[in-house]
Amino acid sequence: MNFSGWEILVVLFVVLLLFGSSRLPQLARGMGKSISEFKKGVSEGGKEADERELAEKRREQLRDGERARDEELASADRYTKSS
Repeated sequence: MNFSGWEILVVLFVVLLLFGSSRLPQLARGMGKSISEFKKGVSEGGKEADERELAEKRREQLRDGERARDEELASADRYTKSS
């Protein structure tokens, strides 16, 4: 959507008529808080997703390490039994 200067002025004039000049600062503050909370939520959601992905990678590395350890133990067990 591309708004021209006149269209924005008309919208602002209608908002001024609907809410009055005394409530405009209150509305602007509320909008600002809402936008900042939304951005904060989006940011936290991204961080949580990254943390979950990192935790899954760590679990996978741990499983790989445990598998390698078990294979080494089994190999050592076979070696000691055959000797």
